[in-house]
Amino acid sequence: MADGSSTGTPGSLWHGFADMGAVTARGPFVVTRGEGARIFDRDGKSYLDATAGLWFTNVGHGRTEIADAVARQLGSLAHYSNFGDIASDVTLQLAEELGAIAPVAGSKIFFTSGGSDSIDTAVKLARRYWVEQGRESKRVVVSRTKAYHGMHAAGTSLAGIPLNHDGYGELMHDVQNVDWDDAKSLLGLIERVGADNIAAFFCEPIIGAGGIYLPPEGYLAEVRSICRDHDILFVVDEVVTGFGRIGGESWFASARFGLEPDMITTAKGLTSGYVPMGAVFIAPWIAEPFFAGGVWWRHGYTYGGHAGAAAAALANLDIIRRENLLAEATRLEGDLASALSSLTDLDAVAEVRTGLGAVTAVQLADAATAPAVVRTLREHGVSTRAAGQGALQISPAFVMTTAEVGELADRMRAALS
Repeated sequence: MADGSSTGTPGSLWHGFADMGAVTARGPFVVTRGEGARIFDRDGKSYLDATAGLWFTNVGHGRTEIADAVARQLGSLAHYSNFGDIASDVTLQLAEELGAIAPVAGSKIFFTSGGSDSIDTAVKLARRYWVEQGRESKRVVVSRTKAYHGMHAAGTSLAGIPLNHDGYGELMHDVQNVDWDDAKSLLGLIERVGADNIAAFFCEPIIGAGGIYLPPEGYLAEVRSICRDHDILFVVDEVVTGFGRIGGESWFASARFGLEPDMITTAKGLTSGYVPMGAVFIAPWIAEPFFAGGVWWRHGYTYGGHAGAAAAALANLDIIRRENLLAEATRLEGDLASALSSLTDLDAVAEVRTGLGAVTAVQLADAATAPAVVRTLREHGVSTRAAGQGALQISPAFVMTTAEVGELADRMRAALS
């Protein structure tokens, strides 16, 4: 079919976040290659990739130098455990490079296999840190309504999207949500629960999968201050915003907004999705009890710091620097706002949330139409998805040109009209 779909007998793949009955009936949208800010289906049709895969292809598709770097590494050493005192040379190199761009000087880097791993790691470390401080009662972890923090047990529990944890029961105890846009809501929770019982507050600088909501003016600084005043760890989830997507020519939102978090969770843009990898940036004052000697943190992942993934990350970071893609992401911040804001004059569009970072949400007036709208957009050569309640996700690769942003806006207008 024209959009790369196929119908017929059900396939073996169980897709994530999908109505598999509908997928089976319509057939999957099959993508076979990518180039820059475009992808191609198996019929050779080209689509503007509005989502950069899933927030992650920051440097664009088809970067053979990343593939070559991975191939060289796999031919030398694919991977070796980083448990105990063992490490591969490429993993050590990546840790140093990440430490050098960390918003908090002296940060330690704990490698994971992806964003959900990074969240689980941060939850466990937050609780364990307070045990090392002799304050075992500090166990409650807090997130916000609309929040998305991955789909492992901790992230599912933290979710501020009810549908994402419905049907599982209580996966993790001592979890609370506060209003996503009101710092006073966090203060109210502290008053009710007690600061002596709260371990950490998890915060996305821009709410991503929950619908792409930008932080209210001054919100991030205010909640950071509240956490500091009440001795609560401030964990910034930068799985989406990290490695340049926040704009402002900053590697991280934590740097752009001067947040000095206790931990930062990352993944996606670390390798631009070429190989799965995540990392938690841990401030030196949190790491200190574990680096002083005699304390084991019994936590880790078989593929944490994977040598092939580390090679991909190093090549990815080199491209971002060499091509000044932090500046390009900042350009996109303006381009997206200029090109897409006018879509609000369409009856199908309720709101456009834009103007911070290389992200935009085109909120549909009728959220129920989102699946059909996504398919219609494919007919117009745009690949996107719905986030939250009917918000079309726009988060392109940093290599998308100003002209391509204009083309994206024109195609979206034609489809939404």
